[in-house]
Amino acid sequence: MTTQTFAPFDPPITIKSPSYGDTPFLDLKAQFVGIRGEVLDALARVFESQHFILGSEVVAFEQEVAAYVGAKFAIGCGSGSDALLLAQMAIDIKPGDEVITAPFTFGATAGSIARLGARPVFVDIHPDTFNLDERQLEAAITSRTRAIMPVHLFGQPANMDLIMDIARRHELSVIEDAAQAIGARWKGRGVGTIGTFGCFSFFPSKNLGGAGDGGLITTNDPELAQKLGVLRVHGARKKYKYEELGINSRLDALQAAILRVKLHHLQDWTSVRRRNAETYRELFEEFKLTQKVILPRSTEECFHVYNQFSIRTQLRDELQEYLRGQGIPTEIYYPNPLHLEAAFKYLGYRRGDFPASESVCLEVLSLPIYPELKKEQQRAVVEAIVEFYGSDLTSLAKEA
Repeated sequence: MTTQTFAPFDPPITIKSPSYGDTPFLDLKAQFVGIRGEVLDALARVFESQHFILGSEVVAFEQEVAAYVGAKFAIGCGSGSDALLLAQMAIDIKPGDEVITAPFTFGATAGSIARLGARPVFVDIHPDTFNLDERQLEAAITSRTRAIMPVHLFGQPANMDLIMDIARRHELSVIEDAAQAIGARWKGRGVGTIGTFGCFSFFPSKNLGGAGDGGLITTNDPELAQKLGVLRVHGARKKYKYEELGINSRLDALQAAILRVKLHHLQDWTSVRRRNAETYRELFEEFKLTQKVILPRSTEECFHVYNQFSIRTQLRDELQEYLRGQGIPTEIYYPNPLHLEAAFKYLGYRRGDFPASESVCLEVLSLPIYPELKKEQQRAVVEAIVEFYGSDLTSLAKEA
């Protein structure tokens, strides 16, 4: 069995097994085969121009993404983490302020809050959707609360109606962490266009992934859009004229050119991801596995884009180890809730404070869901899960 990775934090690309053949968790090489000519032409265009930082490629990409998600403005930046940071800088989040978010998410969500000296305030999640439980939101608001940062985790929109209603009543900004959810919609509206800001990541493993880091912020407010454009270039509107303290977080023209190519294919890729999710559901039903495994839930209001297809099982670690032995890669997003991580120990939270997040971290397991995944590969994944749980499930499937 061999494993190949393309960065320390990326999922394994391919695990080879004599039983199941090649079942990648994510196959970017297969994606590249279909768009190779377009990507190389786009890169050649940038090299011919020799304009590598911001410029016309970035402007065109910003306009195209804004149109795709339905926002008035889009501002490219260096990463999804920077997008979260810049959004908070644009509304002057300062030390002592509080920003509410969920503990079941990637570290950059709460990390961006803490980086500004503000305090991340956690609210537990819905275990079936993995998103912030809006019913617990209002109780977490204090006189120091400045913003709410819902995460559209795994490509599933959070309940933006209730979140926005609470935010309006308390005069709070809403920063949508849409790093995994480009193209997702809540009641027909693109995520990232409902709150004050939307923050997107173009890390290679995302549905719209670049050839390195990249990010983008959307907003419908022209003043905030202008401020973001200044903040991402050291706080300067003109060279050597620093209006305020900014950072260096510019989207490279090479990344923008690649992302423009991929954006034209994103709708098709999203359709296949959704079809793959339905195939998994059909296979889990066929093999009666819903008795042992909890499938991800998508509500009627949501258009889920499935950056991940994450199941839950109380035998998660044992199942993952068995699948690894069969040459089937899986990933755990996320093994620990943020309130129990060492970096956030100073917040004073304890085990048991957010039971849904803590429980999900022990149960969640993500299966391959990328667009190039073949149905026979999905069947191989599910059949291996059947084998893990035993012959009783196999016999039930044959009777069905």
